[in-house]
Amino acid sequence: VKGREVIHNFSLTAARGDVIAIVGRTGAGKTTIINLLMRFYDPDGGRIMLDGVDISRYTRAGLRGCFTMVLQDTWLFAGTVYENIAYGKPGATREEVERVCKAAKIHSFITRLPQGYDTLLSDNAVNISKGQKQLLTIARAMLIDSPMLILDEATSNVDTRTEHVIQQAMTTLMRGRTCFVLAHRLSTIKNADKILVMEGGDVVEQGTHAQLLAQKGMYYNLYKSQFESY
Repeated sequence: VKGREVIHNFSLTAARGDVIAIVGRTGAGKTTIINLLMRFYDPDGGRIMLDGVDISRYTRAGLRGCFTMVLQDTWLFAGTVYENIAYGKPGATREEVERVCKAAKIHSFITRLPQGYDTLLSDNAVNISKGQKQLLTIARAMLIDSPMLILDEATSNVDTRTEHVIQQAMTTLMRGRTCFVLAHRLSTIKNADKILVMEGGDVVEQGTHAQLLAQKGMYYNLYKSQFESY
């Protein structure tokens, strides 16, 4: 809303390779942090620095090239499996594509398709499952190999076995990258370096999993209610 301060008195330092988790109820404002990082809009006050440089000094294209995004709503297009994965890296070889697919735990599925990597996917890949789509987008992200990652780790509407495979692939993808994770199931971000807890568009708590549980505040209540629901 124009004229309303959304985030104030907030400071965060993320070191190279850190995992920063962002949690909160639906509508809490988790995407606000991501929108600011990606310069979908600029802050009215304060600064966001990347390697010591204010991100406003980067071109938007240059800044966004530093990030890879894997979101809950996957995006694939009508074309072959190979074309969908290689999309983020023009000229990628078949060997490169197969390497990342093996790392993303999707290679064996692809080889069982009628034409393997040359199998045509329908528009938005409605002819494969949600979990398989997610693994293909994870492989694409591995191929792009950006230093920073924005990850929506939701695995709703997939079975437990598929969820486990997706979590394994995401762990491989995150290795060595600075990651900002929109966390849905709090059990998946216990080892995050920092957790930001959002409510009403503001960051109300931050710390490690252990620190936040010890505070017995909002994170503690969210974690307890989620744990008891399973």
